[in-house]
This record gives sequence, structure tokens and C-alpha cells, in this order.
Amino acid sequence: MELKRLIANQPKPFVIAGPCSAESREQMISTAKEIAQKAAVSVLRAGIWKPRTRPDSFEGIGEEALTWLVEAGKITGLPVTTEVANKDHVEKALSAGVDILWIGARTTVNPFAVQEIADALQGVKIPVMIKNPVNPDLELWIGAFERLEKAGVTDLGAIHRGFSFYNHPKYRNVPNWEIPIAFRERNSQIPMICDPSHITGNRGMVAEVAQKALDLNFDGLMIETHLDPDHALSDPAQQVTPNSLKSLLDSLILRTSNVPLNARDFLIEMRDKIEVIDDRIFELLTARMALSEEVGQFKKENKITVLQQEHWAHLIQNRLSKAQDINLTQIFIRQIMDAIHQESIRHQVKIMNK
Repeated sequence: MELKRLIANQPKPFVIAGPCSAESREQMISTAKEIAQKAAVSVLRAGIWKPRTRPDSFEGIGEEALTWLVEAGKITGLPVTTEVANKDHVEKALSAGVDILWIGARTTVNPFAVQEIADALQGVKIPVMIKNPVNPDLELWIGAFERLEKAGVTDLGAIHRGFSFYNHPKYRNVPNWEIPIAFRERNSQIPMICDPSHITGNRGMVAEVAQKALDLNFDGLMIETHLDPDHALSDPAQQVTPNSLKSLLDSLILRTSNVPLNARDFLIEMRDKIEVIDDRIFELLTARMALSEEVGQFKKENKITVLQQEHWAHLIQNRLSKAQDINLTQIFIRQIMDAIHQESIRHQVKIMNK
């Protein structure tokens, strides 16, 4: 089985679905049958070993549950996938007949663990999907792929499941869409799948994030699905029922990246205008940094520190207060101002060190 070919041969979106955890044989097989009957799903998933934050949380049934997952796959005719976090997991999953493996976010963050998995898969032909690390580190994510590739595992897929953020008001794991977009810029041949269940932590928001992923031309979705989510042993709030999964998938709007001939002239014209504005923005930034260097020279001559915290705080507050008036989000303005400030400091420090 080749993941890229499997995705290419399935109607878009490519969907992986199943319970967060395989809790019993009956639960696993019943859920799989319902999913296969009601929704256009390509791969069946379930957690066997669950890396939990607290030691007394449900950490999965373990090896015994592999047989339930594989049996459910055979009954429904669907390939199956599960998470592996070490050499032992890999060996047991391969022995049980799991079709596709994935490496979870808590494992991706640890190069030693990823290397152990890569070593265990040396010479094995099996698709492997890698979730982004829990922290927003693009290089760490790419490094995990490189370790697998060096071990000869080349049938790879990426899963975007969001990034840890303390007490975020909306998301369980913030999506930081710019990171998977940057990943695709550098690895366009690797399929990208979104896991809206873990991004939202809330079944009521899964459809919203799934739609955003498709609008960004992701290849597929991984959606946690359970017959009785409210009584699930792990992550009950983010799992949907098979009926809800069908409704969710039916509601998604599928768009194409191909531009119709009759729309190309308009897009070319608008992109040309945007390019002119972008050029002006960079010209203004260049002029701003020239002024920053003059300020740096003045501070150097008068023995003034580069960082003026009160001035910076006032400047930020002033810009943020105008966000609504200029139709920009405060988050965007903050990111832009922080980037400009860091570059300005770099120019001033350069003058100080001359």
C-alpha cells in the first residue's frame, strides 16, 4: 500500500476516522461498521497506546487492542492506522498487520524517540504519517521526516494537529496555519492531512477547522469518531458520532486549486497590483530601517540604551487600538510590529557595535 497513491485514488477529501482509543472489541468493530456504512472514509484509525499528560488517565488498552483494530479493518475492508511511540510499539503493530503508522506530536518533539522508530523501520515498506511537534517548530517537524527518510522510509505523510498554547480561549491546540503552509513550500511532494479534532478539542468546531484546511488545499482530514463520544475513555469532547461525521463531510465545500480560463486574466491583474503594493511596503521598510540606524547612532553618541521599553509599550498600544479602524486583527498587527521592532533593534545594535 502506498499512501500517496491511496490519497490520489480516493475522492477528496481523503478521510481517516475512528475512535480516539480502541476501548473494547465490541466498541471498535461496531464503530468501524457504522463509519464504513455512513461516511466516505478511506482509513480506519484508533489509539492503542495513549501518551497522556497525567499518569492516572486512560493510557490505552495496549497490545490486545491491536487485534480489534485489525479485525475491524478486515470486516469493513478499510486499511487501519495507529500511533507508535517507540520500537516496541512498531514491532507489535507490524506483527499485528497494521497498514499505516503515525508518529504523534508528543513523540515528534523528541529526536531520540523518532530516531528509535526510524531504526525500527529500517528496511520496512510501510506508510508513516508524522504529526507536527507539540511546540511550533517547523525545523523539528522536518527533521522527523529526514530521520525516517534516512532509514529508507519514503512513503510519508504529514498531519497538522495544532500546537500547544496555554489556556487559549478558542482552540485546544492553536492551528498556526502558517507552519503547515511553510512545510508544504519545502516538501510539496508530501501529503498534508489536518486533524481538526485535536486542534479544536471541541466537536462543535471540527467542521469549521476542516473547512479551513480544505480551503488551504490540504489533502485530507483525520477526525476522531466514536459511537458514544460522551462516554469515551479519552478525549470525549472532541469526538463525533458516525452520523455526525457523515453530516460534517456532506457539509464541506470542495474547491479546486485549478483556475478556470475565464478567471485567469482577473487573477493576473490583481496579483500584479498586489506585487506593486508589496514592493512599496518593502521600500518603506528599508527607509524605516535607515531611520533606525540614525536613531542608533544618536543613542550611541549619548550612551542611551537600545531598548526603550516605555516607548515601545506606548507604540504597541497605539497601533493595537487602531486595529478595527484599519480592518486588521490585533494578532496580525502585533506580529508585524514585533517583527519590525526586532529588525530595528538589530540595525541599532549593529551601529552600537561599530
